Amino acid sequence: MAPTSIDYQIMWNRLIAVVEEQATTLIRTAFSTSVREAGDLSAGLFDRRGRMIAQAVTGTPGHVNAMAESVTHFAREIGAQNIFEGDVFITNDPWLGTGHLHDFTVVTPVFRGGLHIGFFACTAHVVDIGGRGFGPDGNEVYEEGLLVPIMKFAERGTVSDVLLRIVRANVREPDQVVGDMYSLAACNEIGDRRLQTMLDEFGIDDLDGLSDFIIETSRKATHAAIASVPAGTYRNTMDVDGYDAPVTMAVTLTVEGDRLKADFAGTSGMSRFGVNVPEVYTRAYACYGLKCAIAPRVPNNTGSLEPFEITAPEGSILAAKRPAPVSVRHVLGHLVPDVVLGALHQAMPDTVPAEGASALWNIQISARPSDPDSGLPNREVLMFNSGGTGARPCADGLSATAFPSGVSTMSMEATEHVGPITVWRKDLREGSGGAGALRGGLGQTIEIEPRADYDFWFNAMFDRVKNAARGRAGGGPGGAGRVELADGTPLNAKGRQLVRNGKRLRLSLPGGGGYGDPKRRDRARVAADLEAGMITPEQAKVDYGYDD
Repeated sequence: MAPTSIDYQIMWNRLIAVVEEQATTLIRTAFSTSVREAGDLSAGLFDRRGRMIAQAVTGTPGHVNAMAESVTHFAREIGAQNIFEGDVFITNDPWLGTGHLHDFTVVTPVFRGGLHIGFFACTAHVVDIGGRGFGPDGNEVYEEGLLVPIMKFAERGTVSDVLLRIVRANVREPDQVVGDMYSLAACNEIGDRRLQTMLDEFGIDDLDGLSDFIIETSRKATHAAIASVPAGTYRNTMDVDGYDAPVTMAVTLTVEGDRLKADFAGTSGMSRFGVNVPEVYTRAYACYGLKCAIAPRVPNNTGSLEPFEITAPEGSILAAKRPAPVSVRHVLGHLVPDVVLGALHQAMPDTVPAEGASALWNIQISARPSDPDSGLPNREVLMFNSGGTGARPCADGLSATAFPSGVSTMSMEATEHVGPITVWRKDLREGSGGAGALRGGLGQTIEIEPRADYDFWFNAMFDRVKNAARGRAGGGPGGAGRVELADGTPLNAKGRQLVRNGKRLRLSLPGGGGYGDPKRRDRARVAADLEAGMITPEQAKVDYGYDD
């Protein structure tokens, strides 16, 4: 008896549990703090055509939405005739994966009764991939690290010793990187086990009918949601810091019936530094921003992503051509939702938030012994840090919260454990939230010092320093970020810089923009903000007219 729509709905819900356990396995087995502490990963199930049918709740939109495209590349490059039980595929190609070399995507074919029925796939950020290290200073992708093309990590259950030897010879933290590669393969295996149990329970031997049901149901629901948006053409531009020159990001949204197109024509051309974004990553975050506002309740899969048509001019900074440097593609990529939501605000007022800090303030630290002959080891430390989100039409912004990436901040104890650094300060940054009837979320202040006998180089990859997050509907801008030593010596917001032993690096993360006229903010809330140290007395008086 063929499954009914109710049967498929139950199976759909079960698939979410399957892929969530897949992601949890990756977190529990990962070596890098970016995965096990921050959740910088994605996991999902795909049908045999490479269409994503379920994704884990845990993970980032940049990973999962880009991965939704990448599995089709694996299927094409490997070829159906070369896919065997026990195979595991891998790549970190920025244009065929998730946008930069630090992300490994691992794909494992699923077999049942000897027949290929689908794929499990996952992605995670590794702490090092060689080259210059995680930072924006490269001028070509070749400088940024080791590129592993789409290939087999394992064939018929046997791991490629040659691949592992090449990786180990090219990275600074070989045990962590190779350990994470095995973790990625292991989480797909767990997903396979749970899926087989589910298929046994429901008495089916393939995913074809379930996949068609999920994708078509999601596609129809998304088209219906788009049809509720007023037809028209809506434009927005946003200036951001860039590296050596400011960058203009521009978008035109065209809504016609149940279709929506976002075109980034008018965006600046490519940079000679690693802030460029492959178009796959631009599409991932543009889709995410639009879907959050228009169809937030439709599960994320190929069917709910396809109705959003996203294009950027080839050779623009949001559609970088190979071999452009792309190491820190997240800096501009995380700002893409602010651009598309600014245009959508014209069609859907009182729906989207103000601009936020948006781009993570990631910092890669290369700790080196002050005395090279001391015999002390070199260490690589990666930290994820978040500024404030923009105020929402019905609520204040969130402080020190990662939107749109959704990753967590690593605990300071875990970070200090992997490298010779001390985090002396990590607190909310008073006054950094934009004024408004709804206040923007606060950034944070972080101070980091190398421990005795060490100095450290750090790769700065920070934005919203020269161009603060803008408010919406009369709200004020968030506080701009700052990069400096604790003694006030200014440092650059991007690029490799040195902090000597005895000095402290201070990062002042940006805040989110406010929403609505600040003078309309409830007096009691202003007083509460003032008492809690969220705003300064001067802000209370000047921005909010509060002088009680």
